[in-house]
Amino acid sequence: MTTAPHRKIVILTGAGISAESGLGTFRDEGGLWARHRIEDVATPEGFARNPALVHDFYNARREAAAKAAPNSAHHALAHLQQTLGPENVVIVTQNVDSLHEAAGARNVLHMHGTLAGALCAHCGHRWPAPSQMTPDTLCPACNGLSARPDVVWFGEIPYFMDAILDHLAGADLFISIGTSGQVYPAAGFVLAAQEAGAQTIEVNLDPSATSDQFDETILGSATQTVPALVEHLLAGHR
Repeated sequence: MTTAPHRKIVILTGAGISAESGLGTFRDEGGLWARHRIEDVATPEGFARNPALVHDFYNARREAAAKAAPNSAHHALAHLQQTLGPENVVIVTQNVDSLHEAAGARNVLHMHGTLAGALCAHCGHRWPAPSQMTPDTLCPACNGLSARPDVVWFGEIPYFMDAILDHLAGADLFISIGTSGQVYPAAGFVLAAQEAGAQTIEVNLDPSATSDQFDETILGSATQTVPALVEHLLAGHR
């Protein structure tokens, strides 16, 4: 791994970085996701079939996220961004929690939305989500019964894609942390970064589906590996 200063670092984070804060992934056995089919709680079709079930599911996720605290990996990335500047360190996350912001990160691109937000499926208005949403939750803009969590479900287009691709095109270092490499378009970011000439590093508990596409893979828990990686990167800027 080089210690030379990097002009622009783009960091992608997935569920693995928040797992050590107590927020489970949809691949965890026995967790909240294990009790539901993805098709029932994380698709537009599932919401159309049973909005009460979907709201209950996201109410539970919202409650869990509100109780969670950022861990040392979140704090390390926030420190990296604060030291080098948000224009030089861009954090993109697949996570719908706000742990990056709680640790002090700024301008985080939540490509899958956030649990803290509500969205009107009818008029597109967005507002802070109440702790509990139901099929009777009204949109404050159009007064319609069309409120849903402001999260990106399977089959929907992630947010901020144009901005993310622009950042990747200008990056000289791309780091993927705690992602499975199985969900697109995020799984394709490593190739986009390489096409731009960036060095690519994967940090994960276990090898992902795209590990062989990275220049380097660092295995271990996020709370151990990410702070060490950040310290190494900052050494190149001293």
